[in-house]
Amino acid sequence: MSLAVKEKNQVRLVFLGEAGVGKTALICRFLQDTFEPKHRRTVEELHSKEYEVGEATIKVEILDTSGSYSFPAMRKLSIQNSDAFALVYAVDDAESFECIKTLREEILEVKEDKFPPIVVVGNKAEAGGARLVPTEEALSLVELDWNSRFLEASAKENENVMEVFRELLQQANLPSRLSPALRRRRETIPKEQMLRPPMNKTNSCTVC
Repeated sequence: MSLAVKEKNQVRLVFLGEAGVGKTALICRFLQDTFEPKHRRTVEELHSKEYEVGEATIKVEILDTSGSYSFPAMRKLSIQNSDAFALVYAVDDAESFECIKTLREEILEVKEDKFPPIVVVGNKAEAGGARLVPTEEALSLVELDWNSRFLEASAKENENVMEVFRELLQQANLPSRLSPALRRRRETIPKEQMLRPPMNKTNSCTVC
């Protein structure tokens, strides 16, 4: 009886957003469960991890991009070669929220897709922290106008980080059961820590 040949699958997730919003912090929290409070400038870093799912080997690549607009060609190439996108802003930085609107337009243009696989992440949503981007406003824009997934998270307090990656993998059409370790870690996050509020569609608005 011949041995079954394992199917090789690969997916690339890319994190985009202004410098200092916590893209690297979210990735490090997911991969290593660590948090470094000091901001370190990133040009571009590619992380890779393999998971076994039944007879398949799934390779997940996570691309951490620069928040600088001085690398437009590099950013375009990153978009072309990626399967799902995390657009990250900081809830205490209104400018960073405006930035993700521009990045989304660029993704639509490069991918030539009206509904690309995007998860918008409002990072730095620590309890008691400063907030300049209202949750309801961001949620309305992203889920009603863009038809994309919205989450708030805190890399610092490890809130909703697993949820961000679960959503990205779902957007990339990979099973959420991808990693038993990921599933176990996700189950340790109390449900009350999930920051997504109920959506009141009567109060929807578009952010200009």
